[in-house]
Amino acid sequence: MRTEPLDLLVRAGAFPHEEKQAVYRAIETRRDVRDQFLPDPLPDDLVRRLLQAAHNAPSVGFMQPWNFLLVRSPVTRQTVHAVFLKANAEAEVMFSGEQQERYRALKLEGILKAPLSICVTCDPTRAGSVVLGRTHNPRMDVYSTVCAVQNLWLAARAEGVGVGWVSIFHDSDIRAILGIPNHIEIVAWLCVGFVDQLYGEPELAVKGWRQRLPLEELVFDERWPDVS
Repeated sequence: MRTEPLDLLVRAGAFPHEEKQAVYRAIETRRDVRDQFLPDPLPDDLVRRLLQAAHNAPSVGFMQPWNFLLVRSPVTRQTVHAVFLKANAEAEVMFSGEQQERYRALKLEGILKAPLSICVTCDPTRAGSVVLGRTHNPRMDVYSTVCAVQNLWLAARAEGVGVGWVSIFHDSDIRAILGIPNHIEIVAWLCVGFVDQLYGEPELAVKGWRQRLPLEELVFDERWPDVS
């Protein structure tokens, strides 16, 4: 029986205490930034590190389905902001009463304020029609791309860079502005820029939109609980 050559494996183990704490701190203090961006441009080597972190994400079948469209042009970002405002007005009327007032009060200015936007996409054709691990769940390519987004976000937090995920737009509008082919799925529009202040807790919790659910209510043992 053929075995794995030992020289392909590297030693695994827990990180030193300080490094573990840094990882957990990045996770716990990551925020969705909407309005606190500084105008300073991001150095190219820093952007490269963030993209490399994203590219190091796990992907089912090692398909690596992501692409990253870097948008720095103020004209393009202004155009995207306009289509965001259209969709945001549509979203506002879906809420009512006090919730609508809270929605209206949120500052959603990242597209204009952040010096860089990254449109993250997913190419479902990259690894062919039959992909290891995607044979029974066709969405695994998108899930993999979201892992890349999270990697970028955590790396950005460690670098003092804020990230805001914009999802309020019509897919067709962004596709037309950036010339994205029809078979490519748009996963995220990320606003990226330096920040020197962040909310101590998630902004939507601070502003009374929703609160973090207790972990104990979300963890089940062995099987889904019988609620009958």
